[in-house]
Amino acid sequence: MRALSFLITTALAGLAPVSGACAEDRGDAPYFDPGGAVRFNYGWLDYGPTSRLQLELLRADVDAGVGRLSFSAQYRWYDGFDAVHHAYAGWKFSDQTQLKAGIQQVPFGLLPTVSQSFWFGSGYYLGIEDDYDPGLVVTHQQGDITWHAGWFFGDEYGTGARYDRYSFDVAQTDALPYRERQRLNARVERSLDWAGGDLLIGASGFAGKVQNTQTRRHHDHQGAAVHMQWKRDGWTTQLQWARYRYDIPGERIALSAFQAPFEIAAEADVPSANVAYSFGQRGWLDDLTCYNNLSMTRPVGHSAGVRDSWQNVTGCSLQKGIMLTYVDWIAGRNMWFAGGDGIGIDDGGPSRWHSRLNLNIGFYF
Repeated sequence: MRALSFLITTALAGLAPVSGACAEDRGDAPYFDPGGAVRFNYGWLDYGPTSRLQLELLRADVDAGVGRLSFSAQYRWYDGFDAVHHAYAGWKFSDQTQLKAGIQQVPFGLLPTVSQSFWFGSGYYLGIEDDYDPGLVVTHQQGDITWHAGWFFGDEYGTGARYDRYSFDVAQTDALPYRERQRLNARVERSLDWAGGDLLIGASGFAGKVQNTQTRRHHDHQGAAVHMQWKRDGWTTQLQWARYRYDIPGERIALSAFQAPFEIAAEADVPSANVAYSFGQRGWLDDLTCYNNLSMTRPVGHSAGVRDSWQNVTGCSLQKGIMLTYVDWIAGRNMWFAGGDGIGIDDGGPSRWHSRLNLNIGFYF
């Protein structure tokens, strides 16, 4: 159980730079860029045993392409399991339009993430932030407006019964035997100059299905978000409001990742408010960025079996060459990995704040 707890609470990543670049940044010359990463983690917890500094992740990347065609893939090895992160091919129709096919990031909310920390925001654990699924996505840029339209077939493994995965998807459990099915996504974002900085404002939405694997019945699954990001003189401010809904009997559904299923509220609002400041080069550091990421999960309806969950992450990232280190103080109330029974649920226990000091040291090649 100690090893499982360590995996769940420390093996969450994805904010670090990914090797390679998009085909549109390369011109027409052929390229093949292998890469990877190795990370180590230490955590002090006020709700469990301290985890010693140990290997947390090995990662292999490849980015390749020629002309209009591109390819990108990443595979990860954690303690006890391995999982695909992404694997897709891209075709560039023009400077404005591109199609990607394969396991890729779902275009929803602020991209790439609604957070700056190693720990992400609440949306990550709810499957609406940094989620990777198999599908087709068209990206089109027209002036200062960017459009995304995507169709996804389900989750990356085609079953909710597999829990060893990177991004959070609907889980098939004995009590809640569901899996993800088809889903349509749409996203639009506009870039503006405002108050001396760069402003991004946008909206996202999706509609799809989940299936009860016992009755074979399909149920609706929807979500929507409005989002904003503003950058000026090293400052970054992010605001997002999202709502998701699983139209299933009852008030809960199960999700899973990192080998562990858990329950969440079947319908909830997920507001996020983040602020970060980059100090730039400081001494021997190439960059020092400090941030505070606040998010919550607020079930719609507030029946006896659900209640609010909170998460706040205060920390800094330090970069020097290929090394990127995160130092985070994570505080959560009624949060699944910080002493809670799940996210947005109430099993009758006390709703207390718990916290963790987390250190992650990564080397990216």
